[in-house]
Amino acid sequence: MKNTNPLLQKFTGFDACVPFDQIQVEHFKPALEESIQIAKKNIEAIKTNSTEPSFDNVIVALETCSERMGLVGLVFHNLESAHGNDEMMKLAPEIYQLSAAFGSDVSLDADLFKKIKAVYDKKDSLKLTTEQMSLLDKTYKSFVRNGALLDEAKKEKLRALDQELAILSPKFSENVLKATNAFELWIEDKKDLEGLPESAVEAAALTAEKKGKKGQWLFTLQFPSYLPFITYAQNRSLREKISKAAASKAFRDSFDNQDVIKKIVKLKFERAQLLGFKDHADFVLQERMARDTQTVQAFLKRLIEAGKSAAQKDLQEVREFAQSTDGLTDLQPWDFAYYSEKLKESKYAFNEEDLRPYFKLENVVEGVFEHAQKLYGLTFKVNSSIPVYHPEVKVYEIYEKKNNRYMGLFYTDFFPRETKKAGAWMTTFREQGLHDGEVKRPHVAIVCNFTKPTATKPSLLTYDEVRTLFHEFGHALHGMLADGTYPSVTGTSVYWDFVELPSQIMENWVGEKEGLDVFAKHYETQKPIPHELVEKLKRAQKFQAGWMMMRQLQFATLDMAWYTSNPQTITDVDAFETQATQETRIMPKIPGTNSSCSFSHIFAGGYSAGYYSYKWAEVLDADAFEYFLEKGIFNAEVALKFKEHILSKGGSEHPMELYKRFRGREPDPNALLRRDGLI
Repeated sequence: MKNTNPLLQKFTGFDACVPFDQIQVEHFKPALEESIQIAKKNIEAIKTNSTEPSFDNVIVALETCSERMGLVGLVFHNLESAHGNDEMMKLAPEIYQLSAAFGSDVSLDADLFKKIKAVYDKKDSLKLTTEQMSLLDKTYKSFVRNGALLDEAKKEKLRALDQELAILSPKFSENVLKATNAFELWIEDKKDLEGLPESAVEAAALTAEKKGKKGQWLFTLQFPSYLPFITYAQNRSLREKISKAAASKAFRDSFDNQDVIKKIVKLKFERAQLLGFKDHADFVLQERMARDTQTVQAFLKRLIEAGKSAAQKDLQEVREFAQSTDGLTDLQPWDFAYYSEKLKESKYAFNEEDLRPYFKLENVVEGVFEHAQKLYGLTFKVNSSIPVYHPEVKVYEIYEKKNNRYMGLFYTDFFPRETKKAGAWMTTFREQGLHDGEVKRPHVAIVCNFTKPTATKPSLLTYDEVRTLFHEFGHALHGMLADGTYPSVTGTSVYWDFVELPSQIMENWVGEKEGLDVFAKHYETQKPIPHELVEKLKRAQKFQAGWMMMRQLQFATLDMAWYTSNPQTITDVDAFETQATQETRIMPKIPGTNSSCSFSHIFAGGYSAGYYSYKWAEVLDADAFEYFLEKGIFNAEVALKFKEHILSKGGSEHPMELYKRFRGREPDPNALLRRDGLI
């Protein structure tokens, strides 16, 4: 298959794009095995090179030695996440194990590390650019953090741990996806739909019809289906049913993740200790802006102090409202979103469903492109001839308007599928930087799970979905505008508590009338979103800010608890979670529910001991957006500074240095509390 395998050929399409129309599942394993052999030969050449170790013949050679392997792995991972059938899921453990084994072989290769150390030890005498110095530093630290200084016995132990972890994370993710798909709430009586928006009812009818039950309605745990139901359905017992199902995914069911969690935290703890760290959090935070556990705990504590009393007031207000309107005296988690929405409507004469007609997906996409043009001078041109992995995926060519410079490709994939994991994310099919000996532009993608069009309506997004699109597009801009040489330190290859700044700051534009006016037009009348509706939205933005903050802080403290505790002391996943979330919990925990078992961010994603990053980056984005507000949200001077010092620089320098160059100072920690109205 080697000669005909498309993954092993030079890609000949537009800008060497991925030939999805030629790739089959059976191509991946042989392509990965072959590309690993190519990479090993390249590494052998670095080790046996008799000339003096230099930045070019060691560090750059290592950076580029496994390009094809990285490409194969990236395509597989992206497809497995966005369009992963049973065949791919079955193959995933083998693919990830092969990749992990290669990673271990490289990072534990003593002869290779000697070459790297020889260059690192003389770095002060080398005339390196800032970006080159960052790559050298990152390469050396990466080897040390992956066991290069260990003795042979410990290296073998580390290799075994990494192999096991490579299987467990995809397994966790697969369990969550299967548990999500397993739940179905069928409705036959139209009375049970009372309170629900027409769009949600129509979508549920369409979902039922696709399952062969025309005339019924099907609600699922996929977010565009779940959220309207829990927020608007009048039938309390059905709200309870879907709420408990969502809150107990992969917990004490056929896809139970409890043992997987215990294994993951045990292995990561052992790995950290083997490398000389106290625990996994200690290991992770060494390469973060926060630097250590104490800083993170102090940061979270400060926010908890600011948010907890506000959250308790928010809850009390909803309780009192539920009692005064419906005589409800025992408010439960499945009631909160329902009465909270009614309270917001009562206080601000505002219902988020009123916004939907102004958020036709196609208009929002054009709007986010227009923002990119106004701020950073980018334009987007659809290219229908580029192969895609699913008919719903669209591809755009990106250009800089002023000089028509080609900037890369942008893939969009917006709707839920049973083959797609939940949530929303940005990814790449090719990083910006060196490939095949020349610096190339990136191929960036965003994958989401938004409200689908129905027979009578286009895809009309919720306000949260609009914010999500802008958020992921912010990550995409970080990838698109990358302007470096080495993929390891360009684009989103930055500290994880800095990576959310470009994404979270983009959400701010959809909270401003000037930003909304760019795209928010009624899908039928084409009239712009009314000023009074935007004013209601702005007033409602701080509604229950304390409650929302505590929800995020609960996830962040739970994450830190899992990765700062000794796993030997954890025998019961649920009891551990209950204890860990005690300080941040505003409502009592419902027996039978558990959030850890579906907490993919920290057990299947890259956020282990890093979920605090969202709040950390919110401080940065609140402070950065204040600068835009001072000068004008489309101010060319501020946008250019953000582009030059943040978006284009990637991880070529320490993030605090980049931020100070943009802002003129360090971030003001009170900026977030000011924005949320908590001080």
